[in-house]
Amino acid sequence: MNSFCWADLSSYSLNKSQEFYRSLFGWNFTDDPNYSIAHQGENEICGIYPMPSKFRNLGMPHFWMSYIQVDSVKSLLSKIPAFPNAKLEMTDEFQNGDIALIRDPQGAGFTIYDGSDLSCRSSSPGRLVWNELHLSDERKAIPFYQHLFGWEFVNAADGHYEILADQQHVSDLFVMPNSLKGKYEYWVCSFGVSDLAKSTKQIADLGGGILSEEASRCLVHDPSGEAFFYVQQC
Repeated sequence: MNSFCWADLSSYSLNKSQEFYRSLFGWNFTDDPNYSIAHQGENEICGIYPMPSKFRNLGMPHFWMSYIQVDSVKSLLSKIPAFPNAKLEMTDEFQNGDIALIRDPQGAGFTIYDGSDLSCRSSSPGRLVWNELHLSDERKAIPFYQHLFGWEFVNAADGHYEILADQQHVSDLFVMPNSLKGKYEYWVCSFGVSDLAKSTKQIADLGGGILSEEASRCLVHDPSGEAFFYVQQC
């Protein structure tokens, strides 16, 4: 529990987004205009759905959302008031469980889920392989996540913390200036690919873009210019 289980994409252009990710990862999508599930063979990969009107009115960009599986959404929500700068955005029922969208004290959004039907993280190409937090001040974030999930933060390097849940490495926190990450704080999804060079070229050919390159992964965006994610060699 208290580890990552799902991801979904809010899109202003559902059909265009589906075509991009279908071409890049080979995903197939269920024919549901409200919430479409991406599949790789029989495996459920993620969700994709039209940007809700609430977020449209706020001018929110396309974005990938990270989901964290918990024992009880209701129980965790009772802990939020201890951090006045944290915010509950919405609650709902989804896939035989409750969900809640929360923003941490610096504004990074994530969703908690207490059902058992969502499990998509893997180490295979075309799958969600990792989630990590990019922010500008770990001092404002670490106490919040410790209080909410009981996570342990291990200082692995300057500006890099490994996040442990029940002694298991489940995520990472990276501290970086706005000049590198932009003005927002956010959770990032990483998807596996078998050939990083081939995939980054394909992203460019499909209208996406490369934001930064590392040894085994690249931070990229889809054709919206807004929804960004990592492609990671695996």
